[in-house]
Amino acid sequence: MKTRRYRLLCGDILCFLLACWLVTDPAWARETRHTQAASPLRTGRTLATKPLPPPTGPVSMAEAVERALRNNPGLGAQEAQQQASEAARKSQRGAFGPRLGMSYSVIKQQRDTDPDSSASRTPERGTYSWAVEVSQPVFQGFRLLAAYQRTALQAENDKAAVRKAELEMTESVQTEFLNYLRYEDHARSRREALQRLQDQLRITTAFYKVGLRPRLDVLQAEVDVHKAENTLIQMENSRDTCLARLNTLMGLPAHSKIRYTGKLTQVPFGRSLEQCLAAAYRQRPDIYMAALSVDISRKSQKEVQAGYYPQIEAYWNMTQTGNRPDLQAAGEFGSRAQTWEVGARATWEVFQWGTTYYADKQAGALVTKMRYAEEELKLNVGYDVKSKFLAVREAAERIAVSEKSVEQSTEAFRVAQGRYKEQVGTNFDVLDASANLAVAEAELTAARADFLTALAALYVSIGEYHPDLLRP
Repeated sequence: MKTRRYRLLCGDILCFLLACWLVTDPAWARETRHTQAASPLRTGRTLATKPLPPPTGPVSMAEAVERALRNNPGLGAQEAQQQASEAARKSQRGAFGPRLGMSYSVIKQQRDTDPDSSASRTPERGTYSWAVEVSQPVFQGFRLLAAYQRTALQAENDKAAVRKAELEMTESVQTEFLNYLRYEDHARSRREALQRLQDQLRITTAFYKVGLRPRLDVLQAEVDVHKAENTLIQMENSRDTCLARLNTLMGLPAHSKIRYTGKLTQVPFGRSLEQCLAAAYRQRPDIYMAALSVDISRKSQKEVQAGYYPQIEAYWNMTQTGNRPDLQAAGEFGSRAQTWEVGARATWEVFQWGTTYYADKQAGALVTKMRYAEEELKLNVGYDVKSKFLAVREAAERIAVSEKSVEQSTEAFRVAQGRYKEQVGTNFDVLDASANLAVAEAELTAARADFLTALAALYVSIGEYHPDLLRP
């Protein structure tokens, strides 16, 4: 008999261990999906209590992205949420194991009987009792399993959300970095244009003083100089605004004096639209999160459906009672007792006026909603990738056109200035050629910046991390 009981006990233990392995194994906890989100780029962020010291040397685009990913408070909050979800998963896993509970109580009773007898008298100091119980869930209508799988999926969802936030932060830093370089180039171009106009004003003034040019030419040259100065002020202000925003993204005070280095150049990009779409459907975190949302809603529905089934629990308890705090017998009417019990409980809510039924219908409707949202997201991803791909191609074509325009405008300005010095051209020809050259240079700078900005957005739209766009 003892051997049989021992075998049965060993079998129960093995079944329990197997169940624990099944529910804690990641392959069992989540359903098979065609996409897998990449891990976050940075983990374990610790924010400083004071602003971090600014970099001592020049900062490249890759260094700016790296610092933002490590120190931005928004990403730290997102990662803390992911850590909380992982702790919730481990907490839910503990629901599969046995529970141990203890209680200690004291009761004072007064019983009056007639006639009085010693058998009916209660202890004068009261009755003290101590109980311990071990219980093990046997069957909860798959509620525990569904709840654990739901929290495990939520932990994965928050992990993918960290990756998504990091990619978005990378795009934000790169966009502001490129805007800074854009306005820096615009300011340099406007300073050169201002220098050309000031030189033309000196030449026109000298010709006016000797009677070779009318006063109108001088006034027109002065007007164009003032316009160039006004435009230069606007470009420098836009550059400083981008600098403040870039410092903020990096976790630095907005007024920090940081020197960012880089050059707007066209880097090669040889992927086709089909390759970009395939990479997006395979790598984008939000697509993975949408699939997880569908699975989470299904697990929530299974939790609700647990109300259709009985709840079974095995238990063992022991209770000791006595008329002293140490549970020992004392006095003439002292008492001491010990009992233990082993058994199983089964409860079943047979009828609840449709509460579980309609809750199940509600959860099923939410599953359908998540599935439609997933399909809509895939359609939007296709549009997003194609629009950014076309923006990259458009900017590349604009660069080629703008380079020719700059070359021709430079030559036209030299010709107009030479003709003016030889007294065969007009002041308006020089000013117009200078304005055309400034516009052509601005268009070339804008085309190069737009190309790199669109490329940064395209990389994020396909779920890839490229911290340095300025390096081929």
